[in-house]
Amino acid sequence: MKLILFDCDGTLVDSVSLIHETMRRTFLHFDKPEPKVEATKAIIGLTLDIAIARMLGRPHAGDEEVAMMAYYKSLFSEVRRDLDFREPLFPGIRELVDKIGPRDDLLIGAVTGKSRRGLDLIMETHGFGKYFVVSRTADDCPSKPHPAMVTECCDETGMVPSVTIVIGDAVYDMQMAKTAGATAIGVSWGYASVEDLWNAGADAVVDHPSELLAHIG
Repeated sequence: MKLILFDCDGTLVDSVSLIHETMRRTFLHFDKPEPKVEATKAIIGLTLDIAIARMLGRPHAGDEEVAMMAYYKSLFSEVRRDLDFREPLFPGIRELVDKIGPRDDLLIGAVTGKSRRGLDLIMETHGFGKYFVVSRTADDCPSKPHPAMVTECCDETGMVPSVTIVIGDAVYDMQMAKTAGATAIGVSWGYASVEDLWNAGADAVVDHPSELLAHIG
């Protein structure tokens, strides 16, 4: 039995357009310089207040970052509705999840910097709720790369990190997995470079979801 934990943004779904547009409107509302999409990509995966602090070049999240986070959250659904952003699955993800989801020797979960509401929407939109038996979000745990998301998923399912695989596109995913004692597999179709994933401790990096089957077993 293995526990397979997927990151969401940049791994399962391509959400950069939605995240960046919401972030752009948030920064302008608070009279901040409009961020570049590269800056947004670099923080995807972090808990929102910490992500905003990073984009502002600040070491910690303070009152302003918390206020910006609240505004971002209030705006997110509106932007999604107005611009018809649907956070599409990356090519090959549905086929992968449909293949491994029913297996009796695997437990599937999600570890994400999204809110609980955001993750639930993804699960509902794409019909993945029947396969994902455990999850941790920004509402539940400290921000990645803290290992709590992984260790709590292990505790809930009765698994141990040594039989857990974390699959993600961000440096923070790789660091989180290694700190927790889990296997870290990077994906090249997300928002971090392949070089950065290797440097962050990835045990493997794949170029297509179908390649994950060889590592999952």
